[in-house]
Order: sequence, then C-alpha cells, then structure tokens
Amino acid sequence: MTSGKPLLLPSSYASDPSSTVSPSPSSLGSLSCLCHAASCSSLSFEDTESHLIDRKDNDVSVEYKGSCRRIIEDSDSTVTAKRFQSAESQFLQRFLLECPLQEGRRLESWGIMDLQDNSTAFEISGPSSSEQEKLNKSQRVRHKSVQFEDAFSSEDNPRLIYINDPKRTNDKYEFTGNEIRTSKYTLITFLPKNLFIQFHRVAYLYFLAIAGLNQLPPLAVFGRTVSLFPLLFVLFVTAIKDGYEDWRRHRSDRKENNREAQVLQNGRFLMKKCKKIRAGEVVRICAEETIPCDIVLLGTSDPSGIAYIQTMNLDGESNLKTRYARQETASMVFEGGTISGLIKCEQPNRNIYEFTGNMEFNGHRVPLGQSNIILRGCQVKNTDWVIGVVVYAGQETKAMLNSALSPSKRSKLEGYMNRETLWLSVFLFVMCAVVALGMGLWLERHMDQLDTMPYYRRRYYTDGKNNGKQYKYYGIAMEIFFSFLSSIIVFQIMIPISLYITMELVRLGQSYFMIGDVQMYDGSSDSRFQCRSLNINEDLGQIRYVFSDKTGTLTENKMEFRKASVYGKDYGNSLPVADQPMQQASIADVTERQRWKLKSNIDVDAELVALLHKNLAGEERIVAHEFFLTLAACNTVIPMVTKCSPSSCTDSELHEYVEAIDYQGESPDEQALVAAASAYGYTLVERTSGHIVVDVNGERLRLELLGLHEFDSVRKRMSVVIRFPNNAVKVLVKGADSSMFSILAKVTDNNDHQEAASVNIRHATLSHLTEYSSLGLRTLVVAARDLTDEELEEWLCSYEEASTSLTERSTKLRHTASLIECNLSLLGATAIEDKLQDGVPETIESLRQAGMKVWVLTGDKQETAISIGLSCKLLTQNMQQVVINGNTEDECRNLLANAKSKYGIKGANESVSENGSQGATYLTGASGMSRWYAGKLAGVTNAPLALIIDGNSLVYILEKELEQELFDLATSCKVVLCCRVAPLQKAGIVDLIKSRTNDMTLAIGDGANDVSMIQMADVGVGICGQEGRQAVMASDFAMGQFRFLKRLLLVHGHWNYQRVGYLVLYNFYRNAVFVLMLFWYILCTAFSTTSALTDWSSVFYSVIYTSVPTIVVGILDKDLSHRTLLRYPKLYGAGHRHESYNLNLFWITMIDTLWQSLVLFYIPLFTYKNSAIDIWSMGSLWTISVVVLVNFHLAMDIQRWVLITHIATWGSIIITYVCLVVLDSIPIFPNYWTIYHLAKSCTYWLTILLTTVLALLPRLLFKVIQQNFWPSDIQIAREAEILRRVPDQLESKPDQHTS
Repeated sequence: MTSGKPLLLPSSYASDPSSTVSPSPSSLGSLSCLCHAASCSSLSFEDTESHLIDRKDNDVSVEYKGSCRRIIEDSDSTVTAKRFQSAESQFLQRFLLECPLQEGRRLESWGIMDLQDNSTAFEISGPSSSEQEKLNKSQRVRHKSVQFEDAFSSEDNPRLIYINDPKRTNDKYEFTGNEIRTSKYTLITFLPKNLFIQFHRVAYLYFLAIAGLNQLPPLAVFGRTVSLFPLLFVLFVTAIKDGYEDWRRHRSDRKENNREAQVLQNGRFLMKKCKKIRAGEVVRICAEETIPCDIVLLGTSDPSGIAYIQTMNLDGESNLKTRYARQETASMVFEGGTISGLIKCEQPNRNIYEFTGNMEFNGHRVPLGQSNIILRGCQVKNTDWVIGVVVYAGQETKAMLNSALSPSKRSKLEGYMNRETLWLSVFLFVMCAVVALGMGLWLERHMDQLDTMPYYRRRYYTDGKNNGKQYKYYGIAMEIFFSFLSSIIVFQIMIPISLYITMELVRLGQSYFMIGDVQMYDGSSDSRFQCRSLNINEDLGQIRYVFSDKTGTLTENKMEFRKASVYGKDYGNSLPVADQPMQQASIADVTERQRWKLKSNIDVDAELVALLHKNLAGEERIVAHEFFLTLAACNTVIPMVTKCSPSSCTDSELHEYVEAIDYQGESPDEQALVAAASAYGYTLVERTSGHIVVDVNGERLRLELLGLHEFDSVRKRMSVVIRFPNNAVKVLVKGADSSMFSILAKVTDNNDHQEAASVNIRHATLSHLTEYSSLGLRTLVVAARDLTDEELEEWLCSYEEASTSLTERSTKLRHTASLIECNLSLLGATAIEDKLQDGVPETIESLRQAGMKVWVLTGDKQETAISIGLSCKLLTQNMQQVVINGNTEDECRNLLANAKSKYGIKGANESVSENGSQGATYLTGASGMSRWYAGKLAGVTNAPLALIIDGNSLVYILEKELEQELFDLATSCKVVLCCRVAPLQKAGIVDLIKSRTNDMTLAIGDGANDVSMIQMADVGVGICGQEGRQAVMASDFAMGQFRFLKRLLLVHGHWNYQRVGYLVLYNFYRNAVFVLMLFWYILCTAFSTTSALTDWSSVFYSVIYTSVPTIVVGILDKDLSHRTLLRYPKLYGAGHRHESYNLNLFWITMIDTLWQSLVLFYIPLFTYKNSAIDIWSMGSLWTISVVVLVNFHLAMDIQRWVLITHIATWGSIIITYVCLVVLDSIPIFPNYWTIYHLAKSCTYWLTILLTTVLALLPRLLFKVIQQNFWPSDIQIAREAEILRRVPDQLESKPDQHTS
C-alpha cells in the first residue's frame, strides 16, 4: 500500500533529526496511542461541494531560495535552513464577477456568483433584470464548461503599490482615498434625486398629472391647494422616511471615516483618521480592531507571520480564519526592520475570495494570494497586532464594491392588482367620455340659452371693462375636451393612490407579528424570524413548489464521526460494551494518558484502537497510522489550545494540567474529522505558515508544510505535501469518491499477492462507501503516496511558475496539483452523520398535504440523498423511483424519452403510470454505472413517481435544450431529488418551473451555495445555520429551523394572502362606489363636473375617513385560528385556487359596487326631491352615507373582532362626523352650518339607515346562499371551529397525495 517509509518515528529521532531511521517493528512499536473520549462538530466530504469548496484552488504558495535542483539536492542532507515557506491557502470561489473598474470579457450570470458546487459565496449583484431577460437558456446555465478566473485581463495592466511610499504609488492621482460613502443624498441633491426616485412609480405620475391639470383655470374643479394635498402628503411622508434612513447612513459614514488607525509616518506609527489613509501606506491594527482598508499582510505579532481574523462583517461567518504574512517580510517586521518594495496586483474587483499579486522584495519575486490579504471590515482576533500595506482604499475596497442590494421581487398578487387597475382605468375613461359627450350634446341642445343661463354663459354682462368679453367659453369642441379633463380630475380616486400606502403599512404590520411569533423562535441558535423583504408577504400563501437544500437545511450540519473503512475493514460497529472488559480496559488505559480535552465526547471503536496500539509493523497498522495522520494534517483547521486544571477537565492524575483544545474551521466537516483523529490519538496541536505539529499518542511530531492544494469544485479533493523529520516527503489526499478512485494507482487482477490484496481492499472500500451512503452518512476517501526527488522537483518548479502568474493562476495551480495527485495508495474512507433537524418529516408531510411539491436539490451522493429522503419521509416505500444517470446528451435524451414512454407521461400536467413496479428503476446510460437494480417490472401499479437525477445529467439537460422533456417528467412526479448539483444548476431547476408555469416557487437553504437558488425563486428563505449567513443576507425571509416553514406557510402565509387579497378588492370597491356616486350626480347636473361635496371631503375620504379600518383589518383579521390551519394543511389550497383574489371576484365586486352607488345616490335624492334642501346639505348627507356604508360593508366581512377592530371601524364613522362638524363650522366655506340643520331631522338619520340596508341587502343574501349551498373549505372549517366540530372532508390522510 505504501512505500515502506514510516510516517511515525520513535522519540529518539525527534531529539536527533540527523539520525537515519528505517522502518522496523521496534521503531513503530515505541509509539503508544492515546485514545481520547472527546468530540467536536464535524466534516463530511460526502457533500463535498457544500463545505470544502469554500476555498479557492490556487491553494498554496511555495517560495524557495535558489533553483529547484539545488533544493532537491539539499533535501537529503541533515537539518537545513527552511527552504520552503508555508502553504498559504487561496480560496477558489466559482462565481460570476463583474469588475467595475476594467473592461474584460463579459461573464453571463443570474445576478449572483456561479458556484460550481456548494461553495461559500458573497451576495453580489449582477446584470440588470433587462439584461437577464435577454439571456437565452444556453447562456443562463453554465456548469462544468464555465470557468471563472482572475479579474486580471492581462499582466500588462497591474496595480503598482510602492510599500511605504504613497506619493509614488499615487503619483498620477488615479487611486481613490479611503473615505467611504454609503449615503444616497446630500443636502443639495436630496430633493431632486428623491423626487426622481419616487416618480418611478407610474401611479405617482398619474396623480401629478391630475394635480397639474387642476391648476389650469378652465379645469379647476377642486381648489388648487386641495388637489395637491394627497400627492404632496404621500411624497412628504416617503421623503421623510428616505431622509431619515439616509441621515443614519451619513452618521454611520462619519463614524467610520473619522475612526483612527496607526499609520507609519517618519519611522513611527502615529494615529491618523481612516478617511485620510492612502494606498501604499503601512498601517498597524491591534487585536479586536477593524481593518480600515484592504491590506496585504507584512507581519504580525506571531514570529511565523500568522494572523487570525473574523469576517462576520464581510460574509456573515463567525468562525476564525487564518491569514499569513510572507516569511521574508514577517521576520523583518517582527524584528523591527523597515520594509520597502513593490507590489503588483490585480485591479479592484468584487471577488472577495480571490486575490492575485506579486511582491518584489530584496531582489526576490514572491507570489501573493488570498491568504495574504485582509479585507476591509474584518476584525483581528487572537493576534496582538498585524502590519500591512494598503492596496485598495475607500470605494475601491472589495467590501465597498460588493455593497449591492439583492434583486427586488414583486408580489404576484400585486401583478394581478395592476391588471385590475387597467380595467379601472378603462372605466374611468368611459365615464369621462360619457360626461364629455353629454356636455357636447347638452351645449348643442341649449346653444340659444347659453347667454341667459345664470351658471353657464358665454359673455360678460356688466358695466365694467369686461362687458361683452368671452366668459369661460371656448367653443363646443374645446368645452368637450375640457370637460373630459375635468372629469378625470373629479374621478381621480378611481385609481386609488391610498392603496399603495395602505399595502405598505399592512405588510409592515404583518411582518411585525411574524417576527414576534414565539413559535418561530429558535432557542438553540438564539435566532428569531426575520422579514427581510416587505413586498411579498402574501406570496407565502400561494406557494406550489418548495425547493430545499439538504445539508444544514433538512439536516443539522453538525457532523459526528461514525464509521471508518481502514485497509478494507469496517470500523465503528464495535463500540465498547459492558460484556467486553478487555476492550474497556484498553480504551480506559488510552484515555488515562490522554492529555487533550475536546469539547464533547467521541465514541471510539475498540477494535480500531487495539489495531493502533499493536506492536506490529504490519501493513495494516502502517495504513491505519497514515489514515489518521492524514485526517489530522490534511485540512485548514486552526487548533486553539487552552490550559485548565485536571479537576475541571479530566480525572487523570498523570499530569499537572490538561490542555483543552478547540478547533476553528471554515467547515464543520473538517472540524469533525480533526476531532475524530484526536480521539484516536492523533491531535493537531499547532499550525503555522511553515509547519504543523501533531501529538501522536503523547509524542509531538513536527511536519514541514511544503504545499497545500485546498479543495475546489473541479478537483473535488484536497492535498497537502509534507516533509517528515527523516526528510521523507509524502502527499496526503482526501476527497470525494467520485474524484479519488480515478487517481488511485492502477492495479490488475493477477496472481501477485500484493496486487490481489489491493484489489480486494479497493472493492471492500467501495462496498463500505455504498453501505455508508445507504445509511445517510456522508463519505470521504483518504489516500497518500510518497514523492520521489524528481517528482518533488517537477512539482516545485511548476508550482513556482503557477503561483506567481497573474493570469489563469487557478488553472495553472490545478494542473500543478495533478502532478502529485496521481497513483495514490488507498488508505480508507470516513463516514460522518449529519442528523435530521427536529420536525423535518412532519413538516414535509404537512407541506405535501397542503398541495405543495417538495424538491430537494443537494450536492450529496445519490445513495446518501435517497437515504435522507426516506428518513425525512420525502420518499416513501410505495413510490416508484425513476433514477436517471446520463453521461452524454444522447443518453439523457433517450433516458428522458424512455421514462416518459414507460409511465405514459403525455405532457407537463398529465401522467399515467402503467406497467410499473414498486421499488427503484434505474435508467442509466451505457457509459454510466448503475448501482442498484431493484427487480423486474411486473404488473400494474398506481404508485406515485419519484424522479432522482444527478448533476452530471443536468449539465446536458439544462444546456442542450432538453429542458421541456425534463419539465414534463419532473412535474408528473410527486417528488424530485437532484443529487450532485452545482449552485447554478439549483437556480436552473428553479427557473425550469418558474419560467414554464404560473405557480409560485419557494427556495430554502442555509449556505452560500444556495444563494443563486434563493434569489431565483419567487420567495427565498434562508436558514441561520452553520455555514455562515450568506443565504440569510440574500433571502426574503430567514429563520432558525426548517420546521418553522410549516407555520410560516400554512399559518402566516394563509393569513397574509387572505388579508391582502381582501384589502385590494375592498380598496377598489371603496373608491369606486364614491366615484360612481359623483358620476350619477354629474349626469343630473347637465354634465357640468360640479360636485355637491366639498373639496376637503373628497380629499379626506380616502386619507382619513376610511383608511384606518382597512389597515387594522389587513393586519389583524384572521379567518381561521392557527390550530385549525396547522391541523388541516389542505386549507392552504385556498391560495392555490386564488379564492381571496381573482378576476371573478373583481367583477362581482364591481357589480355590487354599481348597485350600492345607485342606492347611495338615489335614495337621498328621492327622499329630499320635493324639499328646499340646498346642494351642500345633500353633499354632507352623501358624505356621511358613503362612509357609513363602506364601514358596514367592511364589518360584514370581518372574521375576527377584537377591541382595536371595533375602535377602528366605528371610530372612523365618529371621526367623519367630527370632521364634518369642524368643516361646517368655518364661515368661509359654502357648506357653513349645514350639518347642524341636518342632524336635527329624523329624516336625515332614517335616510342613512335605509341607504345602508338597501345597499348591503343583495350582498347579504348572496353570502347567505353561497355559504349554505356552495361553501368553501375555509367556510366549512370556520363553522366547525365555531361549533368545535371536526369536518370530515378536511381530514388529511397521511399518505394521500394532494396536488
């Protein structure tokens, strides 16, 4: 299996590195393994894309002095000076970047990064929506074929930074200062810019035009000031809100810009305001301070040049990360020397996970990468101080270039509302045309009387200078035109401007109660529900498709090491039990000598512990040692060691103290593997830029770190090159099985004993991997090999060229890694458990009963995904599994066609399952490997279908115009499970449904790899999980657990949809009934566009008289209790059927509005027909009648009466009377004292009562008949709730399919 060079050396060698060591039983036998009973949260490469992809594959930079040949020659000598400096990690993030400061090739995107796998990301805004719409299918989805390299377009245009020489650096004044500005406005630009932004709403332009028309003398229907009041009020309120928000931004900017930092000036570090820092200056930042600009690290308080930072302000992740200073500069800075040199780096860009540059220092050119730069906004942790040179400042820092907002989303119901608004515009046009035409006909008929009519004459009859002149008469044609425009002014509230304000306030109130829902508070993470978008609350009640990530969303993403396959043997089943005293004694003996204390206990396998402590030099034991050493060394985990007393840490009496160790890592998977290695006696205790130290059963082994190729989405593996104290050099590799088995050493099935053993071990390991995956465990393959001097020399030379390249660095480094990641010896495999979150099976079952289809999109292996699907009840035993694995376009086309033909699928919404069989039917192309064959097809079944497809097939399907075939098959299945999918493929699946149906989609995930999916869906939900907060920052809503999705959709989603749907219809009705009442009056007044109502009553109607009850009902009304909605998920189907808002309801409402307006106008008219009442008294009567009518109309539909509802509903009527009394008490108004006369008459009160009863009578009869003969599910449930009965038709069977 291995070369025979032992990885572990006796203690004598540690003290005398010059001694030569040969593999012998004695040398191995001198090692004792200390078992540890501790645990940590974990890692699993099973979902390789989702965790270790978080880093860039331009992994390491190796710097050496002299030629490659010289180094290799020196490597065989005894202790020499360090010729290899550390492996400094680069982060590969596969996402789309748009460099704002240079022109390069255009990269297509969906407005976010393209993560090839489940990678860490940052919220980046991409092309505009109009650009996105122009992208065709083949452009929108890029997978393996798309590579995103450095922001450099060539080496001819680097940024030159002269260290500690800012004047020379910016001699052409081309670099910005460090002052930042996040505010939108200044005192000068606030008014014009804010108005420009506000008038992007077409409705505002409409009302501006109305107000402008009313300023013209021939069209002055209302008072000129009064007509401006509604629009000015809305603009003023919005401007105040925007101004306050921008004032807070200004305050934050001032605080940030005026912070002080230590800057090197005249040989001393002096305080200087951050806004005055310039590129090229050297700054010193102390512990717990925030980095003021992007700096290349020159040195730290640690002699090795390592620094710990926290990037929470940048990407939301709270775990510590490491950055390194180049060893040449680090040593000089630590000794207090002066540094000068030249840095050549890329131009400013948005990619926060990549940095490419070189530093010319003392005649050497050394590469710089992501691990050498600290970005603005990061905090220094566990490091006394760091010193660096500024390369990007102010608006050019990566953090500022990424300060873009997520793409905005519009509510689907709001889109429907705009459709009805167009119909109202048609009504408005027709009414205005009728009035204008009637005016023309009336003028034509009374042409001879125009000079004598008291209120309509053509000329002045006076003794003054105006005698005989034209008086407000412009000819019939112009009078018709002016009459049309005047009618628009009179009927303007037909298009309700108040509706926009009301909806915003209602959504704000709904969000307040969603945030305050204690049932959606997660105590474990101390996170409450978040509403990050106020535009789509009602969309939560109409979701048809739910797209979910698996790791961290359905599972906890807290890994626990469970099983291991070492040398072809399965370990993890023989945990210590009571009847095995020998095993317990062995483990106890190991534990007694263990001087490391982990955060939690890890159960160890007694048989594996015994193997590690055998005094044998057999191949199996050597492989086991290499296996655990690889787990301890091949990672980027940072050990944090603290000392504590024995009493507080352990019962051991062998040591005066016990060292507690905690591991900080960017991935919980890595932490789990390192903790598992520590539990078996291989404890990582120190990591620097040049070496790592592993405590092997109490003896420290110092390993020189020559190179580190971190995990990336193309290679899907990670490797580390290390030199042992005996100068042996090995490469240790771990990665996904799909990428590891192809780079193992070739073996043949011959009679050679060693070859046969290798074949058996490989087959056994494959069998174990399949078993682990079927149990839902996440797997990882471990391998290693020795490097010869020639191989090392070739790798070093290639690495030097690749790591110093300013173009295509990641591709070159990937090629360099391939030189050593080959012909590996298989060591074994690991299996880690990622437990399901609480309540996941119940939540998925409820969502399916509610009529939603749940699709899981994961980067996990197929077997693991299927196992998790079964455990969370996404898949059931009676489902027919259709598994498609294709490796070419033709295979995928044939597989889709065969599946559709086999199950009788004719179209997107029609499927007939015929001649199927229960179990799994794997449709695998000729070039693929079918892992399971579930039996022969026999008989006929009506079992629901479950489509399981891998990412490799999606590459060809989504790019090769096979989307429609996939759509037909997928929508005919009850469940869709996509495995091994890249982040952009996730967005492609969402777009597959979103672009071909009108169904609402929801995407939920917890990691940066889910950002593209979250932003593509109609509703995006982020989980506050273990993978940072990128998903939360990109989401519309955020919560702590997947199970809260049930309450969010079934309860709050239903309530919000029902409330907003009714709110829109009621606002249309409320304004239309008022306008139609004015219309009937104008028809009776010679089409003169005069009004019986005062100007102020017309304005106050929508703003004061009737607005408050609408808002209160929109926030607080509940048709059903949350218990009923959760008990009967099928009630959610009301949103799918658009029961609360649809076109039929709109037309019914308009017909009812027409009837009520006729009653409202003619009942008072006929009542006072023969009386001497004046027109202003009639107007007062109509005003109070319409307010009473619309409030009683609202009261008929309120489902839940509480105190504030009563106050708002009946209080609005009282407020109307108060306003009328105030207005009628002002002598200068024409309606002076009218209300006092009317209120004395019984006729007045009886007229209001009669008008209200007759107007609402048809609506009452309609509701009674409809609820008794054709009740909806909601009405049945409400009646049952009132009567405390259980409606049988709402009972949901657990296995019943609801579509």
